[in-house]
This record gives sequence, structure tokens and C-alpha cells, in this order.
Amino acid sequence: MLRRTLVLLGAAILTGSIAALAFGAKRIAAENAPYKGPSAPQCVPSRLGRTDVLPGTKLAVSPLPDSLDASYATQISLLGYPASALSGISVNGTASGGHSGRLEAYSQGDGASFVPSKPFRSGETVVVHGKLTVAGKRYPFAFYFTTAVRDPIGHPASSAKPAGRPTELSAFHSRSDLHAPLVTVTASSPRQSPGDLFLAPYSGPGQDGPMIVDGAGNLVWFDPLPSGTESTNLQVQQYEGKPVLSWWQGYIPPQGFGEGEDVIADSSYRQILRMRAGNGLPADLHEFKITPQNTALLTVFDPIRCNLSSVGGPSNGAVTDSLFQEIDVRTHLVRREWHPLDHVALTQSYASPANAKPEWPYDYFHLNSIDPRRDGSILISARNTSALYELSPSTGEVIAQIGGKHGSEKLGAGATTAYQHDAEELPNGDFTIFDNGAVPKVHPQSRGLIVSVNPNTRTDTLVGEYEHPKPLSAASQGNLQPLENGDMFIGWGSEPYFSEYTATGALVFDARMPAKTQSYRAYRFPWTGAPTGAPSIAAATGAGGAVTVYASWNGATGIASWNVLAGPAPTQLGVVASAPRSGFETAIATPPNPGGAPAYVLVQALDAAGNVLGTSRAIKG
Repeated sequence: MLRRTLVLLGAAILTGSIAALAFGAKRIAAENAPYKGPSAPQCVPSRLGRTDVLPGTKLAVSPLPDSLDASYATQISLLGYPASALSGISVNGTASGGHSGRLEAYSQGDGASFVPSKPFRSGETVVVHGKLTVAGKRYPFAFYFTTAVRDPIGHPASSAKPAGRPTELSAFHSRSDLHAPLVTVTASSPRQSPGDLFLAPYSGPGQDGPMIVDGAGNLVWFDPLPSGTESTNLQVQQYEGKPVLSWWQGYIPPQGFGEGEDVIADSSYRQILRMRAGNGLPADLHEFKITPQNTALLTVFDPIRCNLSSVGGPSNGAVTDSLFQEIDVRTHLVRREWHPLDHVALTQSYASPANAKPEWPYDYFHLNSIDPRRDGSILISARNTSALYELSPSTGEVIAQIGGKHGSEKLGAGATTAYQHDAEELPNGDFTIFDNGAVPKVHPQSRGLIVSVNPNTRTDTLVGEYEHPKPLSAASQGNLQPLENGDMFIGWGSEPYFSEYTATGALVFDARMPAKTQSYRAYRFPWTGAPTGAPSIAAATGAGGAVTVYASWNGATGIASWNVLAGPAPTQLGVVASAPRSGFETAIATPPNPGGAPAYVLVQALDAAGNVLGTSRAIKG
């Protein structure tokens, strides 16, 4: 049975009065006033690994009680009971005073967020209390947290891109605005899986943006982004029962994370949702996963001021807090927020805090993947601790640590990772991992791994390993994707390669982009795209009145052939030539015309049954 509880100053049971609450708030204010002078505030709580569930209840809250890293624009997330069970929410900042707001329910029916009508002040302590009604009985609760002081890292211009050679960039008559980096297929076998390749090239020659190519390297769809805007993590996911594209886009600062938004587009490439992170923060580039419950798991990198003197860093320093949020996609409310600073010691990092400064915070954790497991726990990967962590789905506590310093699992031969990315669970319970092995260089080359986890012996055994025939050492990024036929598809991150292997390790597909081009991850998926716009057309007149017509339709996957219609006026056109589709752009020669080139031409895209899928505008021949 629930007992009346209050989580304040670490206490578990409500025994005092309103006067005691006021005294506690004053003491907290005195101890946690916004920093002044040469030292930054503390960012690590008095005790690591606290549960986010209030004692005596099943109510999980965030910000985490006693934490020091909340955003000044945070919501108060209350998860575990219907919104109707919550009442009397009172929120008071020790510097900003009382906060009115709205209690907004999650669409999943299992909680609500109190959304303050104004933000808090940086560095202040916030006391939350309210009432929980269960089976007709009302139980008071309370907890407190402290807001962090944001660390502005600046916004330096992106590095200059290398000039591309004609052999490195696509060029089309009908889409002269597209200059995507070319994909060169260097190994191909009939054994490879069907499906297109999903990339998001940046930093190399040509335009940057989400890109789909087919198995031969031909462009299928490309969305070039404005200069200074990058994209990552293009993939196919399910949203509201339908396949959608999702990707991240925004600004990538030199510190190696993202400040932007996650995008969801339907099969016509119409953007149906653009999502920033919650609590006033930008979405990071590393992870965005849509769950069957219509929630999204996404990463956030939040640089905050932090006194690092206890770990050998500067007292007036900063740390990059790489956290994750679970967001209700329909309401954009934050259901849960998890911070490594509350659970993993700064000393667990292989990065050094010695040179940390406000312009270059101590990136001690660097969260890069989130994977909900079948048992409900959450598997995350942290690059800079070289470790994976299994988290309790109900309390947020670390259940197990795989790798890194003082890991809880015994690693078998070859199972140790270094600066890894993209840890995911397979249907049989094994884990896939992209093991960078650099930088600094720990392993001779990067590799894809499959690791078997024995929960009884707490031993992890290497059961699969995939290396590139040309040894690649990916300084950052990368992923390993299991395919339906048992193959493994690997994106090599900062190296411009992507490959497919059979379960036994045979290479059945390999391709690359131009040098210096990076794609954070690379995937293979089946995909059907049907853009709503019209096909594109261009024409060039040759000798004898013959016209070569160029046809393309960015993103259309169902085209089997093209018709060319020509005539003296846009309303007087007839079919004069046809050709099977050939790559992104098809060149179609029309027969010579003794009377000269036709005045107007247009193209029709046809499916395999000869049905017209789309018609271009008519242009002068």
C-alpha cells in the first residue's frame, strides 16, 4: 500500500509541516545559489545512481531528485499514473519564486508533464510537490532539483568543403540543381540483400543532405540542404503504422555533436513532423528512434558549466552532458529524461578533463545510441567511457555495465570495444556493436561485432566479427545493421565506405563515396517512394531536328519506363519515343524530324504495367 511520502533533502517519509518545507527550501537556496566568481557550480549530485521513482510509489519523475543538471526550461515529468491521479502540483524556484503552469497528459495515458508558464533561473533549486490519488486515497509527494548553468560554446562557421571533381559529383540535365556525391560500387554479388542504401553525406565534395541510392549506386532521392546545415541518420522507421523516413538535420559544432531537429517524412517525401528535443534543448545528431507507443527516444548534448577540480580539471570548467529523452510524439511532452552525470562518475571517462574550458567542454560520456530491449530495459552506448550500459526501464538506474572501467561483465577474448558506436539487441538477445577502436588508436582497425551475453555467468563472448578487406580505422561514427536474410550491413562512419557481409563474414557488397565524405550511419532498407510533384525534364536539339530529352523524378521508385510526347503546342502532343528507365536520369532520343525540332515536348513516367505515374510540364524542344 502506498505511504505518504516526500522526497526532500533525501528524506523518504513525510513527517514535518509546511514550516519544515520552508526551512528546507531556504537551506537549499543558501547551498545552491547561482555561482559567482571564478568557480563554476557543481554538476554532479551528492550521490550517483539515484532512482527516479519516488519512495513508496511507482511515480517516476524527471528532473531526477537531487540532480544538478536540469535545463532552466525544463518540464516536470510525472510518469507511472494517469494524469487524473495527479493534482495540487506546486513548483517553486529558490530564486524565481512560484511558477504557475499547466498539467498536460501524455497521449499514452500513463502520466503528465507540468509545463511551467515561465522558465526557471539558471543555477537555482526548484522544489516540486503535489498529490497522488490512488484508490480514493490521496498521498502528498515532493522532490527537488537544481538547474544547470548553460555553457555557450559559440557557433563557428563550418569548415570549408573540398572542391569536387566531375568524377566525384552527380550532374543531371533535368536537375541541374543537384550535385550529390557519387557512390561507387566496388564489390557486388547476387547474394546481397534487396533494398536501397540510405546515407546522409557531409563534409566532402558536393552538396550535403539525406540521400537514397540503389544497389548499383544510382541516385534515387536527394534533398540538398543549405550551406552550413548538415544531416545524419537517414533511415526507414514505422510511424502510426506506416513506413516513414527519418533523419536529423542542423548544425554540427567542432565538438562533435548536433544542434538541430529530427525530421519525419512520409513516402511522398512530405515532411510531416520536425521535432526538437524537449525542455528547451536542441536535438542531437546521434539517435532518434520511434517506438510502437508513438514515443521517440533521442539524444541531446547539453554543455553546462561545471567545477571539475575534483577530477583534475579546472574549477571554472564545463562538461558536455549527453543525455537522452523519451518524448510523446503527439504532444511533444517529455516523458523521461536521463543524464549520465547522475549515474556515471566523471572518472569513468577515457577523455581527459585537464584542458576543459567553456569553449571546449569535457566530453566525458558522449552518448551515441539508445536501444529499447525486449525485456523493457534500455541499452545505451557511450563512446568516451568505451562502455555499454543497461538501464532499468522503471527507475533509470544502471543495471549492468559492459566494458569500460570497472565493468560488471567479464569480457571474453576479442569482445572488448574502444570508443564504440551503435549497440543494439538482436532477436536472440545478442548485441551488435560498431567497434571504432580509435581515436586514440586501440585496435588495428574498426570492425563490426556480435557479442553474446550470458546473464547467469555475467560473461560476454565474441560470436561474430566483420572487418573491411581494406583495413579501415574510423575515428568516429559508424553502425552495424542486421538484415532480414541474416546479413550484416555496416556503415564505416568517418570512412566513406559501407559494406554488406553474410552471417559467415563473406563480403557481398561494398561501395564508397568520395574521399573526406562522411555519413554518420549507413543502412539498407526496402523503400517505395511516390513524390507528389511532377517529373523533371530537359531537352537538347541535335542534327536533323532530333531532340534528346532528359527525364528524372527525384524519389520515385516505381518508374519502369518513360514516354516522350512532342508536338506544335502544349495541347497538341503525341508519343514520339519511349525508353526504359536508366538510373536517376534517362536520356531519350527522339527520331529525326525533317520539319525541324518539335515546338514542345514533355515526358510521362510509366510503371511496369504501362500506367502513367506522373507527367512533366511541357517545355520548348
